[in-house]
Amino acid sequence: MTLVRLTGVSKHYGNVIALREVSMDVAAGEVVCVLGDNGAGKSTLIKIVAGLHRHDSGTYEVAGEPVAFGSPREALDRGIATVYQDLAVVPLMPVWRNFFLGSEKRRGIGRLDIPYMRRETRDALLNMGIDLRDVDQPIGTLSGGERQCVAIARAVYFGAKVLILDEPTAALGVKQAGVVLRYIVRAREQGIGVIFITHNPHHAYPVGDRFLVLKRGRSIGYHPKSEITVADLTALMSGGAELEELAHELERESAEG
Repeated sequence: MTLVRLTGVSKHYGNVIALREVSMDVAAGEVVCVLGDNGAGKSTLIKIVAGLHRHDSGTYEVAGEPVAFGSPREALDRGIATVYQDLAVVPLMPVWRNFFLGSEKRRGIGRLDIPYMRRETRDALLNMGIDLRDVDQPIGTLSGGERQCVAIARAVYFGAKVLILDEPTAALGVKQAGVVLRYIVRAREQGIGVIFITHNPHHAYPVGDRFLVLKRGRSIGYHPKSEITVADLTALMSGGAELEELAHELERESAEG
């Protein structure tokens, strides 16, 4: 089932073309990796999907219905959740409080149901394979990878059907990046459609099902894993005009064949 589809989407900021006729779709239980260097158009793309910006042309569909979200809240109401690299957490608050931040469960008038939130946080994390020693510990004491995993589990718990991950491994070491990648796979196994934004093909390739490579706001490749290698991804990201033209030729040949 296709959860999100963008067809020929473009975005302009004045005279600057940030995104030019980019197409992408994400199905349930699929990881689509969006790769590119700084300025490639990744941020613009996810801002459109997440409801921060509206596209200027093309179509954006959620579950087959054209949409033009006016806010991230509207996108979230349709099951599209975004986990940004700079996680919005309160370091000194416990894990369970951050997990329910903004969606606190209350018992009676104004009284927080702390036992419920502790229990639900622990169970939700275990459901994603995350076994924390203590959900009462300040979230600031967790590693960067653990905080990313808590954010992923939170999005899944609150009903995300599509999960946008903005460079979740960018500031992490090899071990912690591996932890996050495992939970991306876990989300896919639970039927979530994942859009994984990254500039690192070595992080993308092990977990990705399809790969969209952007350069200067244009798609220069959109391939299933069976058609591309990690070396191909690296070449597309670092290549010049010749590789861009080759990518477009391959796309035309695939469409004609």
